[in-house]
Amino acid sequence: MFRAMVLGKGPYKPSSAPFLFRWMWGVPPGPEVGPEWPCPQQTCMQSRRSSTWHPRWTGQVSMPGGTRQSPINIQPRDSVYDPGLPPLMVSYDAASCRHVRNTGYLCQVEFDEAAEGSGISGGPLENHYRLKQFHFHWGAVDMRGSEHTVDGHTFAAELHLVHWNPMRYQSYQDAVVGEKGLAVIAVFLELGTTHQALQPLVDILPQIKHKDTQVALSPFDPSCLLPACRDYWTYAGSLTTPPLAESVTWIIHKRPIEVAPSQLSSFRTLLFSAKGEEEAAMVDNFRQPQPLMSHKVCSSFRAPGCEQGPDISQST
Repeated sequence: MFRAMVLGKGPYKPSSAPFLFRWMWGVPPGPEVGPEWPCPQQTCMQSRRSSTWHPRWTGQVSMPGGTRQSPINIQPRDSVYDPGLPPLMVSYDAASCRHVRNTGYLCQVEFDEAAEGSGISGGPLENHYRLKQFHFHWGAVDMRGSEHTVDGHTFAAELHLVHWNPMRYQSYQDAVVGEKGLAVIAVFLELGTTHQALQPLVDILPQIKHKDTQVALSPFDPSCLLPACRDYWTYAGSLTTPPLAESVTWIIHKRPIEVAPSQLSSFRTLLFSAKGEEEAAMVDNFRQPQPLMSHKVCSSFRAPGCEQGPDISQST
């Protein structure tokens, strides 16, 4: 088990981090620490952890102290239309794709972070952000899986494309825990027809069934996974896995993409466990929505027909 840092207003000082932290966010490794001792107020702690922590985040880990934790439940009626938000500009270099790996918590596709022209700009961003990786969150059943929700509606899965700010930081690792360090595009997945562009990734999932395994994947342009409608919500939030740093500008597409039930089922064949360990299916790898607190959600679009609820399944 490992120790992580408290999130607050002061600077982040990584001294140790579990394997999952290092593989996902590049936080430097540190020494192992002993098991977590029982808390005399265990009932209170369990209540807090049930909504704040994921059961796969084990060990002696400090509770986050920030006010902009993610994910959240987006309420379209309460979002603020910002006519000054320009369209998001997306341009990815397919040749910069390196490999797909099983991190022990996610299926993650990684890119060369030094590829200067591969990334996003415009939208709520002050400058260009480079693509680093994308990954998915999904449930054990089709009725759950997304991290963000819309008017309480949960989708079957959620895609995150993670970008870092090279204008403010020298490296991706620094950007992970820095102010305005990351920009993450979120795309909801719902069941429907086969998503042809996703199939090459689905086809190689059997090769990364176990934790710590990876396989080359190139070229791959993830813009093929974005919905045709580019309307989005945006807010300042946090990572949804440790270290839970409040460094993220979230850009959440209003419309989902469709994937076939068989495609989503393929993700559920992955394992949290490494070879030789007792097998544990990789499912429900999402964090629960967090309190809104100081979140202000803006939209790039006016929301006619909001009285009909969060129907975001039709294209525009």
